[in-house]
Amino acid sequence: MLELLNNIQHKDLRIVTRRGAQWGDDFMSAPVTLDEFRKLQAHYPIVFQPDGKGSFLPVVLFGLQEGQNLFLTDEGWDADYLPLSVQRMPFSIGVAEGDELRMLVDMSSRRIGRGAEGEAVFLPHGGTTDFTENANAVLRTLHEGLQATAEFVETLVAQDLLEPFTLDVERPDGSHGQLLGFSIINEDRLAALDAGAVALLHQADYLMPIYMALASLSNFRALIKRHLAREA
Repeated sequence: MLELLNNIQHKDLRIVTRRGAQWGDDFMSAPVTLDEFRKLQAHYPIVFQPDGKGSFLPVVLFGLQEGQNLFLTDEGWDADYLPLSVQRMPFSIGVAEGDELRMLVDMSSRRIGRGAEGEAVFLPHGGTTDFTENANAVLRTLHEGLQATAEFVETLVAQDLLEPFTLDVERPDGSHGQLLGFSIINEDRLAALDAGAVALLHQADYLMPIYMALASLSNFRALIKRHLAREA
């Protein structure tokens, strides 16, 4: 249930910042922005998910099946970087008349604090806390980043660089599981691009994130290892 954040209705609102399934972190993927690829590739596979509108959205994988986040431990989230789309929860951006950006809060989120639990959103006199100012900055960076990322994906599609892939996972008992529904960058097609196409990618600063996405696929090995350890 999204509500426009305000210091009257939400004057006592607090947000839990700890990480765990009990606070809603039990999801297998999250959308990411182009500018995050360098940080993300050290931890997660970067793949491309159909957006239902004929294009794709880059996402990182935390698990191999719905509702599975293999980075959650008893101590929290086992990675040094959280995608902006995860950091911003339970806040989101709404666009009002005149393209004015508004901060919304999901009051159904498990991150909504109870009593004195969590970080205060507003100061006693009604001003926003440092926590809220930081959340607002994350939202704006995410909003702008997703717009730029859409142009990047359009270029990948125009150059026919995305292809569906299937990940086959063999379990210790010999049975198999498959990850379907995502695409990755086709390295052979990338290598076969002519000089003009490569120059366009270079001018748009797209070559580095392309190679970061390709490098990130090596994280599937560690992700499968985490998955099999949970099943053991």
